[in-house]
Parts: sequence; structure tokens; C-alpha cells
Amino acid sequence: MTPERLRELLDAVSSGTVSVGDALGRLKAMPFEDLGFAKIDHHRALRRGLPEVIFAEGKTPEQISAIAARLRDAGQNVLVTRLSEAAARSVLAAVPELEYHPLARLATLVAGSTEKRGRGMVAVVAAGTSDLPVAEEAALTLESMGNDVERVYDVGVAGIHRLFAYRETLESAAVLIVVAGMEGALPSVVGGIVDRPVIAVPTSVGYGASFGGLAALLGMLNSCAAGVTVVNIDNGFGAGVAAGLMNRD
Repeated sequence: MTPERLRELLDAVSSGTVSVGDALGRLKAMPFEDLGFAKIDHHRALRRGLPEVIFAEGKTPEQISAIAARLRDAGQNVLVTRLSEAAARSVLAAVPELEYHPLARLATLVAGSTEKRGRGMVAVVAAGTSDLPVAEEAALTLESMGNDVERVYDVGVAGIHRLFAYRETLESAAVLIVVAGMEGALPSVVGGIVDRPVIAVPTSVGYGASFGGLAALLGMLNSCAAGVTVVNIDNGFGAGVAAGLMNRD
């Protein structure tokens, strides 16, 4: 349940259009609903401003569908991350309101209008085309939280002049997410030219010595640009949530 829906319910009880008994019936699944294999946190939207998010890896399509359906029925927006195309076919058949985004391996369902919560625009910057799955996970997460997003893709340090063509966009962003694999240099460059928070996302893209993104992670953690913060390898979702909370009015 969102703060807006709870406020509407309390107003209805106060005005007498909804009985106390009916209100208790609507609130019976709070703060969580036990499905046996999962306990759905319906209270999370009230606590944190965004509903529980379904991490699909390790779950069966039936489990994902059941959780998504209960969130939908509770009037909450639904976000499913790390959803494979094979699993998505079964999940969308059970919950057809979901929209699947194959590049990001992410599914979304908007239960109502998404309130604009961001104070400004968030820029999602990706070093290379191979980094786009993680970048899109971040961008779609931000949009589901009510943020305006500008995408700046394929502007890595191998051709740094491409990045500077977007300098106006970078400088106008309230928060920036910078996604890169290989040696992970791009966040340091961006962090050195803007006066806004920069969230660095290392990806597992790279040759053998990148160690599945560890080289990029360590490079970003050791950035000489002050103010660059770092999330885990390939964690576009976590970066999107962090940026959305920073940008919240």
C-alpha cells in the first residue's frame, strides 16, 4: 500500500464512506502477507517510498507470478529484476499487465500514475554498448520511481571526445549514474567535471584480467575524483534506487 492509498482509506473511514470493518479487511495483509514460500512486504512502500521489488534469479516462474499478482492486487507498482526471457514468457502469461524489457532483463507494472518524485533529471551514462543491460536496469528502475532520466550511452574513455559532446547534459543532471566495465575509468572522468553526486557501477564486461568486474570495482573504489560512490558489480538496480532516493524532493 502506498502512502497515497492509505491516506485515501483513512479519509474514507473519517467521512464514513468506508466502515472500520472494511478498512481492517483492506489492511489485513499489512505489514506482510505470508505465501508460504515468500512473505510479501506490503509495508515497504510506506516505509521507503517504493514497493518490494522481486529479484527473479533463483525463483520459479510460478513463485514470481504469485508475488507479482499479489503486489498488483494490492494496488502497488511491480518491478521484477533479473528476469530471463524464458521465465518472462511464463510470468507474462500469468500476469499479462507486466511489460518486459529484455535488454535490462526487467519487468514492470504501473498500477496507477507514477508520481514525479525527482527534484531534477538523473543522467545514466554508459561506457560501452556491452554495458547497456546494467545501464538500462538502472534507468528503468529510476523511471519506475518517478524520475526523469537522460541516457548517455557508448561514451567510454577509449574515445573520450564522445563524452564531452554531452557535457551540458552531464552538468544539468541532479545525480549521475556511470556504468563501466574493463578498467572502470569512466566514473573518475565524469566525477572530475561535475559538481553533483556520481554513483559508479562496475560491470562484469571485460577480458580475463577484469576478473568478472573486480578490476572495474577496485578501480572505482580507488577513484581520485572526490564524491564518487560505488555499488556492487552489475548492480544497476541498486544504483537506480540510490540515485532515486538522492533525487527525491
